[in-house]
Amino acid sequence: MFKKFKFFNMRKLESHLFFRSINRKLSDIVIDTLTGKNAGIYVISFNRPSVKNAVNRNMINELAETFDSLSFDKSVRVIILCSSSPGIFCAGADLKERSKLSHEETYQCVSKFRSLTSQIESLSIPTIAAIDGVALGGGFEIALASDIRIASTDAKFGLVETKLAIIPGAGGTQRLPRIVNPSIAKELIYTGRIIDAKTAREYGIVNHTVEQDSTKTAAYKKALEISQEILPNGPIGVKMAKIAINKGLEVDMNTGCAIEESCYARVIPTKDRIEGFTAFLNKRAPKYTGE
Repeated sequence: MFKKFKFFNMRKLESHLFFRSINRKLSDIVIDTLTGKNAGIYVISFNRPSVKNAVNRNMINELAETFDSLSFDKSVRVIILCSSSPGIFCAGADLKERSKLSHEETYQCVSKFRSLTSQIESLSIPTIAAIDGVALGGGFEIALASDIRIASTDAKFGLVETKLAIIPGAGGTQRLPRIVNPSIAKELIYTGRIIDAKTAREYGIVNHTVEQDSTKTAAYKKALEISQEILPNGPIGVKMAKIAINKGLEVDMNTGCAIEESCYARVIPTKDRIEGFTAFLNKRAPKYTGE
């Protein structure tokens, strides 16, 4: 089921970024487990090129099962979400499938999609969305649920659901106003406007914009660089920092500080904390084990 191969095709990187990976292909997503100096980075690629990675019920199930599995895997340090197809991140919901669903089936599908984005957001593992191309509707909502968003200069963003007489249903109405000025979020959602990467950066929707290259993987390369910066750090510390930030944003400052205190208490008895101090005093690089 697993096989090793040199991942030099669509994601052909500069020589210093070459890596080997273990690849597992499901029907609608591909999971790459990076090895060597990139061990701990997992790449989840949307893989429905014929429909621009439109999200159907099967993709939702595959992603949910994958995230559930990875959440219990201590070897996973960073997750990159991207596309296996050049020029497209995710065009949103699979409207052809959706048009054939009953009202009840539609409700269930949207509910599962909403649960998926909440699952991504609440995952203790850092997630990075590498947006090389278009991210519309549900595709944009998946990106909004990620911790860090990187966009190539040819990326496009939009919550376009009102053009179809519906609303964003996978958390878009809640996450976008928490990232940008609520008035801007309302304008974007009411109009269903599609914006470019430059505007998304100005609004603070994406962390970085990077000039697209001939391989159409510029955002992925930047996501990999950021992942490599995260890898040397204590994995429990990174996870606790994410929990403290996410939970703290939901409450007042005093309660947030109490959450931080609780998260800090969980790192005090760890072997990694002792290793960090020992390595610092001995002027060497720490070797964290996640314990």
